[in-house]
Amino acid sequence: MDPINMKLNADHYILEALAEDITSEDVTTNAVMPTAKPGQVDLICKQDGIICGLEFFKRVFTLLDETSEFDMKVKDGDSVVEGQLMGTIKSDIRVLLSGERTALNYLQRMSGIATYTHSVAKLLEGSKTQLLDTRKTTPNNRLFEKYAVTVGGGHNHRYNLSDGVLLKDNHIGAAGSVSAAVKMAKEYAPFVRKIEVEVENLDMVKEAVEAGADIIMLDNMSHDDMRAAVELIAGRAKTECSGNITKENIKAITDIGVDYVSSGALTHSAPIMDISMKNLHEI
Repeated sequence: MDPINMKLNADHYILEALAEDITSEDVTTNAVMPTAKPGQVDLICKQDGIICGLEFFKRVFTLLDETSEFDMKVKDGDSVVEGQLMGTIKSDIRVLLSGERTALNYLQRMSGIATYTHSVAKLLEGSKTQLLDTRKTTPNNRLFEKYAVTVGGGHNHRYNLSDGVLLKDNHIGAAGSVSAAVKMAKEYAPFVRKIEVEVENLDMVKEAVEAGADIIMLDNMSHDDMRAAVELIAGRAKTECSGNITKENIKAITDIGVDYVSSGALTHSAPIMDISMKNLHEI
């Protein structure tokens, strides 16, 4: 992440995370290390995966001590293996101890998402279908989790509600019909915003196409109905498949020919990757 974006969009979240962990003081660290002493610690991978979040990991320590130094042996997106030394960090020992948990929380969570996303994206190789995430992210961690998806080989759907129009079942219900919802969205939204409609059956697909939707999301439809929907749309709108898409079932839809498949599991179900800071010592 570039320095401007880091400062404007990430720093306040990282500072809030640190404040959550240190409400008044780190009593344990202050007990055993009452004065500043320079130290060094190793960053060790404890399982195979895709590393992600190194800049955010480092930022935890530089926010606590801007003189912190890093010698990283890997970069975001690299494959790492159990036992690998991924880098060393030098700083005030108190900073290394107090920032450790927050820094690792970011790195483990983001690496887990990148690793899971990579495993799902590989299943789509050779098809036209692109893998998307959703807004099913941890509150106040969307910036980090959506970045991790891209590092793992996926793509971002809407970042937030301002990015585009997505008319879901309740929006359609409020408007009265698919066609009415699309018409209202076209009249209200800036012309640069895409209009996507979530549909549940072939009748809704036909109505969405005729109303001029840019993207049609096939939500929880059967395999045969999704195939029929793609044929009915016939390139007049982009197509997206959604609804309980996981690593275990995504391969089954690659023959349908949808443009996109979105999966909330990329962010809400990815297990963390085990990473540790070890061998702390004074220098």
